[in-house]
Amino acid sequence: MTAVPSIGDLLERVPSWVGRAVEWQRLDGGLSHHIFRVEADGQPYVLRVLEPAVSAAGLGIPPEQEIANSIAAAGSVGAQVYAVLEDVPALVLEFLPGRTLSAAEVRRPEVVPALAEACRRLHAGPAFGNTFDIFAKRAELLDVCARHDLPLPDGYLDRSSTVDALRAALGVAPLPAVPCHNDLLPENFIATGDGVRVIDYQLSGNNDPAFELGDIAAEADYDPDLVERLADAYFGADRTPALLARVRLFQIASNVTWALWFTVHHGLLRDATVNFDYQAEAADKWGQAWRALDDPGLGDLLDTVTGRKTTTPEH
Repeated sequence: MTAVPSIGDLLERVPSWVGRAVEWQRLDGGLSHHIFRVEADGQPYVLRVLEPAVSAAGLGIPPEQEIANSIAAAGSVGAQVYAVLEDVPALVLEFLPGRTLSAAEVRRPEVVPALAEACRRLHAGPAFGNTFDIFAKRAELLDVCARHDLPLPDGYLDRSSTVDALRAALGVAPLPAVPCHNDLLPENFIATGDGVRVIDYQLSGNNDPAFELGDIAAEADYDPDLVERLADAYFGADRTPALLARVRLFQIASNVTWALWFTVHHGLLRDATVNFDYQAEAADKWGQAWRALDDPGLGDLLDTVTGRKTTTPEH
């Protein structure tokens, strides 16, 4: 990781804070970048200092793209962007008053429709300037692991042919790309008085909306019933067996790829000051992916997505 400019220096670079009584504290929860809560004359803001090493390692999009996407998303479900420090790089963002959601909360059936609505709002907003594909990200992270001699999760490459079948099936009838967050772990949802908002556009890009739903399901460990509830809430009357199967396959693809994300983060950007076990998270995600790739129902999901089977996938 590169050295972060002193917080005092950063505060002096924001014109609207000059001459005001400013207090700050570091916020917990950021796994890659440096996040601070800043109060200027009692008004709260978020200062998000982007770490260029993150995108260099394949763990995020370039800082200038994250800044542009954050600005675009501010018009739908993101926080407002008040200032950009391009040379740092950093963003001064709206502090969203509300509650950061937990995995337990996003698994509550009554919360699922609000998550789907937040996704619909983001997906209907301005397009981003880049694209994202979970399988291309897997290939990129595999290359990073090979170049840096990072150990892969046990048996990872043994399942490559099944992952290839997954990719081929999902490529048969892709949905039109929309602006997606692509990393919707529960903590990136903020419940506010005007609905659920979405923060942290580190991996954002235009993508198949079914991946967004599958990623939510993967990050919150949804069972098939909750996946169906999420797909129903998002697609409504348009939800077909093929769309549901599509979301479930992307749930698997999410775990397959993000297992490598945590592997790379542990190997290249491990920070002793961050209390998070990246290796354990990589193992957990790969364990979930392995079980799903071995599930006897996988063939039915593949056939349903490709049109070889038209009945509702078994749970």
